[in-house]
Amino acid sequence: MALIGLVRVSTDKQKTRRQHDALAPICLIVFEEKTSGKLAVDDRPGLTTALDYLRDGDVLTVQEVDRLGRNLLEGLIVLNDLFQRGIAVEVLEGIAADEHTERSLILDLALAEDRSRDIVRKTKNGLEFARGRVGGRRPVMDADKRRLIFARRAEGESIRQIAGGVGVSVGVVHKTLNPTLEPAPYRRGLAPRCPG
Repeated sequence: MALIGLVRVSTDKQKTRRQHDALAPICLIVFEEKTSGKLAVDDRPGLTTALDYLRDGDVLTVQEVDRLGRNLLEGLIVLNDLFQRGIAVEVLEGIAADEHTERSLILDLALAEDRSRDIVRKTKNGLEFARGRVGGRRPVMDADKRRLIFARRAEGESIRQIAGGVGVSVGVVHKTLNPTLEPAPYRRGLAPRCPG
């Protein structure tokens, strides 16, 4: 059994030294490719050359699982493809660090953590983009509408008439006229449950 290394970067500008430093001391041979990690296994010359070199019992070795793909998710997709071909893969660092011969709970957890990190990152990006803005719906009421509601009520208009005239819901008129009202105990036409 031998460890066969694979180093991957997407462009010529990216450095491969750190990957080589991790793989060279333990691998029989290290293959390198400079190609996108989103390509399928059969469309990646460095990876296919490494796979052709593998003999029974050999283990394809990468520094981190995202070296198999563009990111952790795509790396796990490639990893799954390799398992289906009967190829064992050793990941030296990161959340999926270990030797793998099939999909496992650890890999599923790695995928879940990567998705979670992605959600957090996208949320932070969205908040930075929206800096100074307040989320949620715009308020229905403003000072002019509030004065108009009280004036119309003083003239004797019904709550429905006021709501139609001002362009707000009956509930908004109720709440404006009596802000201490408790919210209605039922939603969507369902009455509250009687204690049994």
